[in-house]
Amino acid sequence: MIVSTLKTRTAHLARTALGAVLGLGLAGAVIFQPVQAFAQAVEAAPAPAARVVPQASGAGPALWAIRDADSTIYLFGTVHVLRPTTAWGSAKVDAAFASADDIWFEISNPDDQASILPLIQQHGVSPDRPLSSLLTAEELTDLNAAAAGAGLTAAQIDVFRPWLAGLTLSVAPLVKAGYDPQSGVEIILKARADDIGIPVHGFETIDKQVGILAGMSEADQLSFLRSTLEAYDDATVELDAMVDAWASGDIAALEKISVDEMRDESPAVYEALLVQRNKDWAGQIQTLLAGSGTAFIAVGAAHLVGEDSVQEILKDRGVAVAREE
Repeated sequence: MIVSTLKTRTAHLARTALGAVLGLGLAGAVIFQPVQAFAQAVEAAPAPAARVVPQASGAGPALWAIRDADSTIYLFGTVHVLRPTTAWGSAKVDAAFASADDIWFEISNPDDQASILPLIQQHGVSPDRPLSSLLTAEELTDLNAAAAGAGLTAAQIDVFRPWLAGLTLSVAPLVKAGYDPQSGVEIILKARADDIGIPVHGFETIDKQVGILAGMSEADQLSFLRSTLEAYDDATVELDAMVDAWASGDIAALEKISVDEMRDESPAVYEALLVQRNKDWAGQIQTLLAGSGTAFIAVGAAHLVGEDSVQEILKDRGVAVAREE
């Protein structure tokens, strides 16, 4: 019984940590870079060429639409890191994307690998308050073991602020399991938009996304880091479940895995990563709706499920949102 309870607790923590992968575009755009950033200079990666995505079985990932007399706005939930073989292609999504006059992501430059480094140096390191002074001896042992798996030495990660260590280690195991930020949905859609000349915009900047996590209290950052460390070994299993739910359009399962656990286990992270940003984006979508034309919006899937989702906020404000069948 105790073993079962511990396994359940670990699964909850893994989902809390990995909620960031579905909730923060920064995770797919640049979060793998700190692994090398303090060991060597990082050069901007070349823009990926547009490529064909394997077709999903069944209906594929969910798509929603908002329509008025002269506007159509599509909402598409994404995963920021995927295996190259993940089948999520959809004729419905392709048609919506091709019809758009403008594309919107969380950040306009998800393929920018270099701009994060100054922000990490400014907001992500704290040599005067190292992690070794904030964690217990047991936690520090777990931290150093996880850091080694991410290609970092104990000395390198010791100067990370808790939020950066937590986010880095949330996704580090996924690399070994074949997940790749270059296969993330935004990277692929950005290349596709560039290829056909559709303008790309962002609801936020990378600076703002870094500020969301860096602005949390140290106690909340440490809670996030501790959740990540406790769930480190289960990260891949939990993300596999998230991706399966997302790719099949199973919104109920995706909500349970990615949103409910984060809200219950780490309310401060949930509020910072999802609720406040969803409210801001809903306002920007209302501004778009007041104009005309067709927009395709692709943001982390966690933003589009649950009681605090972008759709629910819009509905509360009198904007009708319907899932495309």
